[in-house]
Amino acid sequence: MWRATVLTLFPEMFPGPLGVSLAGRALAGGLWGLEARDIRDSATDRHRSVDDTPAGGGPGMVLRADVLAAAIDAATPTPDQPRLVMSPRGRPLTQARVADLARGPGPLIVCGRFEGIDQRVIDARALEEVSIGDYVLSGGEIAAMALIDACVRLLPGVMGKLDSSTEESFSAGLLEYPQYTRPQLFEGRAIPEILTSGDHGKVAAWRQAEAEALTQALRPDLWAATTAKKAPAKGESRKTPKNTTDG
Repeated sequence: MWRATVLTLFPEMFPGPLGVSLAGRALAGGLWGLEARDIRDSATDRHRSVDDTPAGGGPGMVLRADVLAAAIDAATPTPDQPRLVMSPRGRPLTQARVADLARGPGPLIVCGRFEGIDQRVIDARALEEVSIGDYVLSGGEIAAMALIDACVRLLPGVMGKLDSSTEESFSAGLLEYPQYTRPQLFEGRAIPEILTSGDHGKVAAWRQAEAEALTQALRPDLWAATTAKKAPAKGESRKTPKNTTDG
């Protein structure tokens, strides 16, 4: 079973939103597991101290390497379990990385606080730094929830239809096409006629064109990356050579 282990100073924040709706039903149904562990349980003094002033001076406090390393070790991560730390300086989380994590055993996720965590524990415990955007949160808990939710919805049996995730934004390098439903007419705006035509081929072509147009307009960076992947290498041709026979 896919299982997420979260190391945090606020275990009471979990499951939070993960305990309701799609993820919550799957959690209650035993389709995935969640354990939130208190980093303070690994502190060694009577005050349960987990942080100290930054070396070299500066504002704020930093999570201590020895305490956090002990918390990671106490969680007994398996050799194949990804060890993540949510950090604004990390590699941006992508749908491809989410799908990869969903195929694994489930990650151990460290949620930082204060000014961050001691770099030595990141290096010593081989923590992969992951970012959910170019902004700063009060801590890693909300970011961890976003990552877990993105993974859980891809687990077998969680989503209603097996193909529900195949046409979503980023699944093919594009943003998702516009969606419509009843009523047929809303404040003078009608559903595009092609979607009610019954011609599945034309509907598919329309959706592809809309996805491409939206991606170009809203995410030119994503469009550039997608088209670059599809472009032939220098010296290669887009054409497939014809089959030939000897003689």
